[in-house]
Amino acid sequence: MKHQPVPQSFSAIRPVETGHLPASEVMGLSLVSSQPDRVIRTLLTSTRRTVFFVNAHCVNVRASDEGYAAALDRADLLLPDGIGVELAAKMRGTPLAANLNGTDFTPALLRQAARWGLSVFLIGGTPGTANAAAQRLCIDIPGLRIAGTRDGYAGVSRHEEAIDEINSSGADIVLVALGVPLQELWIDEHREQIAAPLVLGVGALFDFLAGNVRRAPKAIRKCKMEWVWRLGMEPRRMARRYLVGNVTFLARAATDAVRKTEASRLLDLVVAGGALALLGLPMLIVAALVRLDSKGPALFKQTRVGKDGKPFGVYKFRSMHIDAEARREALLAQSDREGICFKSKNDPRVTRVGAVLRRLSLDELPQIFNVLKGEMSIVGPRPALPQEVAQYPQRALGRLAVKPGITGLWQVSGRANIGFDKMVDLDLAYVRARSPLLDLLLIGLTFRAVLSGRGAY
Repeated sequence: MKHQPVPQSFSAIRPVETGHLPASEVMGLSLVSSQPDRVIRTLLTSTRRTVFFVNAHCVNVRASDEGYAAALDRADLLLPDGIGVELAAKMRGTPLAANLNGTDFTPALLRQAARWGLSVFLIGGTPGTANAAAQRLCIDIPGLRIAGTRDGYAGVSRHEEAIDEINSSGADIVLVALGVPLQELWIDEHREQIAAPLVLGVGALFDFLAGNVRRAPKAIRKCKMEWVWRLGMEPRRMARRYLVGNVTFLARAATDAVRKTEASRLLDLVVAGGALALLGLPMLIVAALVRLDSKGPALFKQTRVGKDGKPFGVYKFRSMHIDAEARREALLAQSDREGICFKSKNDPRVTRVGAVLRRLSLDELPQIFNVLKGEMSIVGPRPALPQEVAQYPQRALGRLAVKPGITGLWQVSGRANIGFDKMVDLDLAYVRARSPLLDLLLIGLTFRAVLSGRGAY
């Protein structure tokens, strides 16, 4: 196959990306938690990166292979690949922003590389597979520069010759497809000699591109059941990996989640789970009353600002008429509370049933689901509206250091009778002193606050 000329280096094409990619800890590994476009931009604008994909099988191999575990630790970035690590992250209460499946992510990265004139070298697979994969990429991605190819047998066994060819080609990106853990071990051993700015271990990608292995239909991939397809296609080879391996992985993930979950998160799960079991039927009755009292859905979902400024949708029983948001601006001057947060005792948008729900704080009950999802805690600062946070003084941003809560110091100390500045003081005091014992105390005081109804409107 005739190779196209190699372009200039990364830094000459785009400025170096200095932004930090957020990550979630999964089974002791720091996995990138960001959308694909941002990850691609970071990889293609950085000076030097070694990148591995991590799925459930990788985690199982890591548990028994010290060399592979060390290679993962030395990598610059680990990208989450598959439903297994996605579930493990959710079990830890730190869900991933995206599943960066290597078979989909890598071609997307190469499409951007082609736009910027970057070149790629493919090494791995059976003889002829890397070459066939390169031809497929050239068809699918017009303008992609192929710097060279080598197979994963004789082509990779002569290490010095392989590295010399890669470096002589001037490749910007090197894709290594030797399977887990061989590809990571090979990259880790030779990375210092490889001049390319970006090196990735890509598993079975070449086999898929070359047509050696058929991918699952899109409908199956969308349901995140590609592993079932692969098991059906190669039952002998994949049975141990998927049937035994998946059970082993999930057991490890559950143990890790229990062992490493903070006491406050365990408290959240216990209290929220117990509350849902006890209040499930009463909540259905409340939902029916809301629907009977006024037009519109029983539940109301509103964007609020959570921990570290991340927006999320908070659930509440609808206590207002369905046009409440449109009428809010006209009522701001009637706020009974000093400062940024709007609150009115005689808010005309509140329905008859809504007034009772607010008086008894029953409108907050659906936030149990926010707690179970990990977006809120039982105890914490009140979740603020985005327009309120936009007006926060610097000091008030400290409220966002922890998850917002259903109840907290503000809620048991007078609620709407307390001005904004005092609310901030209480929330910052909670952030500094938070502990499971304090949370239990505040949960107990919440019942007294609800029965008294002080500041509830």
